[in-house]
Amino acid sequence: MNHSEDNDDYNAFLKEMADVTPVKRKILADIQKSQAVTPGQQVRKAAAEDTFTDPNFLSLLNPKMVKPHDFLVWKRDGVQEGVFKKLRLGKYEIEARLDLHHKTGKEARESVFQFINDCREHELRTVLIAHGRGEKSNPPALLKSLLYTWLPQMEAVLAFHSALKFHGGSGALYVLLRKSEREKLENRERHAKRTLHGTI
Repeated sequence: MNHSEDNDDYNAFLKEMADVTPVKRKILADIQKSQAVTPGQQVRKAAAEDTFTDPNFLSLLNPKMVKPHDFLVWKRDGVQEGVFKKLRLGKYEIEARLDLHHKTGKEARESVFQFINDCREHELRTVLIAHGRGEKSNPPALLKSLLYTWLPQMEAVLAFHSALKFHGGSGALYVLLRKSEREKLENRERHAKRTLHGTI
């Protein structure tokens, strides 16, 4: 048999086999069973993903419950009384506002976390958060209680106080935020200059 006959036979073989699909090798191990995820595994997986990928550490569980008409007052150690008094009396300019009315706890959690971080990034110092009194929520004052629990957990927050009546009264909070590192440096430089001029 010469080469041309070999080629003819091979080409004829290829032509015959053109429509044939290869048989898939049967997998003996039952891998479907191991891939099926139980409800318990799904819950654990979701919890693990939340822990590792969500930078928002605010929790919806076990807020410190307050009443709808309670006035909320809180400040970190080191906040001067004069500064806190000005905040309480609404004497600082409100640089940004967040309205939580009609939001769920989950939506409020996202909004508060984002709002405080945005304000910090833009070097805002005094902001207003309107949360409502929650007289009809179940339990009453839920958003207000969540906010009362969350804000002290946020490093950027120095103090808060329920607002004056024209800003929402016990349904809103004045919130004082930390100075940025840049603002602190500028303050130190100004103070140093004043001290220097005072000694000349």
